[in-house]
Amino acid sequence: MERIVRPRGPVPSLLLLCLGALLIVGCGSSAETTTRTTAPTDRSWHASEAESRLRTAASRWDGTPHQLGGTSPRGVDCSGLVQSVFASEFSVRVPRTTEEQARVGRSVSRARLRPGDLLFFRPGWKKRHVGIYLSDGEFLHASESEGVTVSDLRRSYWQEHWWQARRLLPMSPDSSRAPPTRTSSSSSVGW
Repeated sequence: MERIVRPRGPVPSLLLLCLGALLIVGCGSSAETTTRTTAPTDRSWHASEAESRLRTAASRWDGTPHQLGGTSPRGVDCSGLVQSVFASEFSVRVPRTTEEQARVGRSVSRARLRPGDLLFFRPGWKKRHVGIYLSDGEFLHASESEGVTVSDLRRSYWQEHWWQARRLLPMSPDSSRAPPTRTSSSSSVGW
């Protein structure tokens, strides 16, 4: 028979409190750090290939429930999803928290978004949210209410809470030009 030993006293309670606080850091982190570590990739990506990989990942993760601090298909938060997708699809290591992710790569304007760009939002005073741009105004993210889903940047909610975009993936020269535009005006991001 296996014996389970449970520690008693204030030290385990304090340890559990600290671990719980670390889990909360995930999507809502506003801690200041200077982490800028992203594993360099020696490969440039074509926009179409990056988008294809991301859409495949989106279908694999679709419907995964939101779980603060989660990083698996059993439950994932927004920054955990970004970290997992970049590791599996591009072999790129990104930091764990949204705030740390907001400091890697280079800044990109909304008008120059490419597949794989990280999109950051400030939906609350200290709350932060991150997603991955796909194309045509769509992005992949782990929503607190819907789990992993693809959303439209043209929705007023995302426009109102926009913060910044960052590019981590080196893009091939032919994919850095503006993508072809559709004849319909609904394809623009609208900012």
